[in-house]
Amino acid sequence: MTQEETTLVDVSARRPDAGGERGNLVRYSVLASLARLADEGARVGLVLLAVETTQSAGFGGLLVASIMLPHVVAAPLVGAVADATSRRKLFYSGALLVYAAALALTAVATGSLPRWVAVAAALAAGCVGPLLSGGLTSLLNELVPGRLRSAYGIDSTLYGLAGIVGPSAAALLAGAFGGRIAVYCLAGSAATASLLLWSLPLARRDRSERNRLRAANVLGAAKVIIDRPALGSVTLGSCLGQLGAGALPVTATLMAQRAHSTSLTGVILSLIALGALAGSLLYVYFPMRSWSPENAILVCLLATAVPFAAAAVFHDTPAVYLPAFAISGLVNGLMFCSLLVVRGREAPPELHTQVFTVGAGLKSASGAIGSAVAGGVAGGGVAALLAGVSLCHALGGLLGAAVLRAPRRRRLLDTTRCGSAR
Repeated sequence: MTQEETTLVDVSARRPDAGGERGNLVRYSVLASLARLADEGARVGLVLLAVETTQSAGFGGLLVASIMLPHVVAAPLVGAVADATSRRKLFYSGALLVYAAALALTAVATGSLPRWVAVAAALAAGCVGPLLSGGLTSLLNELVPGRLRSAYGIDSTLYGLAGIVGPSAAALLAGAFGGRIAVYCLAGSAATASLLLWSLPLARRDRSERNRLRAANVLGAAKVIIDRPALGSVTLGSCLGQLGAGALPVTATLMAQRAHSTSLTGVILSLIALGALAGSLLYVYFPMRSWSPENAILVCLLATAVPFAAAAVFHDTPAVYLPAFAISGLVNGLMFCSLLVVRGREAPPELHTQVFTVGAGLKSASGAIGSAVAGGVAGGGVAALLAGVSLCHALGGLLGAAVLRAPRRRRLLDTTRCGSAR
């Protein structure tokens, strides 16, 4: 066990509430929930707004793509700027305010101004989007250094809650007051998070502490991911797993069509989300301390392949595939908590935020690719799609293990050669 790992595992037991960490975590949880609720809800709210004002679901899809694509492209740059800035309260609060203003402008422009204005506003919101996910998570290292494992578990729970509550709240508000009001409310949620961020005790960095923004630093996280086997292993494994997870909305829709039940899509996706939420809560109370987090991630990836394989074989039997989806979500919740632990442990201080934003961006990209591929091969049937999802998770676990073990094998080989030379 490394020194860093020991810190993550044991310090919380020795320092029950050093420096008001419990209060920091409560304030962080509230603002992170509000920010992510806006981010998750926007993906539904913008589609409903577009359908309501332009009668075009396709334009709604374009708006969602516009707000999601920059999550991937802008992640290295916004992460590098966050690591380089000395006034992080101002930077993060400003980013949340930009997101809120851009989302509100998208609502104003959709249906009343040229479409390119709405698309440009959505793109602007997406450019700061990585700070609402991985960027906020990276702050936990400073806010609660003595209870990081439980904090990462709670943060994973917040992701799960936002994924459930955000879209539901957007749909309910749109149904009651219209799509434009729904998006305004989501923008207000992000703006409130911007104000609450000023309550966090983020110290101003001096020149010696902060990372100067240089071109090389923008790609620094990529180099760290490649150079550090544990981080590279879990990044590769989780991205392959997310490639399969991205196919699930398409798969669930096809299953609903086969069963002649439009509600089945929501049931399946809700079971996965609730399972993930349960897994995150389980991790908060029973963190997997007996395993290194990178090994736990790889085991979880392999374990997740099993329920998806069962669902592929018994895709006409709800008594089998419904519990299988819930179990897959449970294991994924445990895995995501461990993934945050590895990122926090392996990210160097000068690239801390960038590692989190790039990791989140890569997962988003993988999910988008998985959705696109699933849509293209949907004609192959439900069983084939579920088998593909299972295969992605299995490959993630196996290839991740290969990356993790490769340096160890190399060291053993070098040691053997040195011994033979003597």
